[in-house]
Amino acid sequence: MSDVVVRAEGLTRVYGRGDGATHALRDVSLEVGAGELVVLRGPSGSGKTTLLNLLGGLDVPTSGRVHLDGTDVTHASPSQWVALRRDTVGYVFQAFALIPHLSAAENIELPLRIHGDAVIGRDARVAELLALVGLGAHANQRPAELSGGQQQRVGIARALANRPRLLIADEPTGQLDSATAASMMGLLSQLVHREGVAAIVSTHDPKITAGADRVINILDGSLE
Repeated sequence: MSDVVVRAEGLTRVYGRGDGATHALRDVSLEVGAGELVVLRGPSGSGKTTLLNLLGGLDVPTSGRVHLDGTDVTHASPSQWVALRRDTVGYVFQAFALIPHLSAAENIELPLRIHGDAVIGRDARVAELLALVGLGAHANQRPAELSGGQQQRVGIARALANRPRLLIADEPTGQLDSATAASMMGLLSQLVHREGVAAIVSTHDPKITAGADRVINILDGSLE
């Protein structure tokens, strides 16, 4: 695969020791390239979140390696991961995780503020993303004034604000009805291909695969 953004090599994660040890992930290897949307599909407890946490630096593997843009980040320091999550890795959360007192535009702008972008550049990027997710008319509304689907669109726009190389979405449609979830996956597919980002989206719903370039099944911590 050309332009591989993230590569996992033999990732294993064991929690606990001895007879009480739980193998949450077993020798998982995969690659995701720029502009590719991969759906990671499996039931609750299959290892989806564990794998995403390892790829995004929220956990450390018991064994195996993680590479981002060709750099081994398996044992990157906390400060290095802070920088990576600011500049290289974007997250979309199941529970939306929007800041309630900020408007849709301000939520999207927040990563750009943290990054230190100039005001003109921030405003232009926020306007672009609001248009891309179909919320241009809702820029000044706060999360409580938006539907669940609209809130998740804001979450997706915020995750893409700094043009990350890798987008991680853990059950992003988990709180949405089936029609809204399908629409959300279609939107994600369009944005991933447009922005050229490598994306891994987890789901337990076998129907939510629209727009995926690849579907990977996981069960009991192993890829099928």
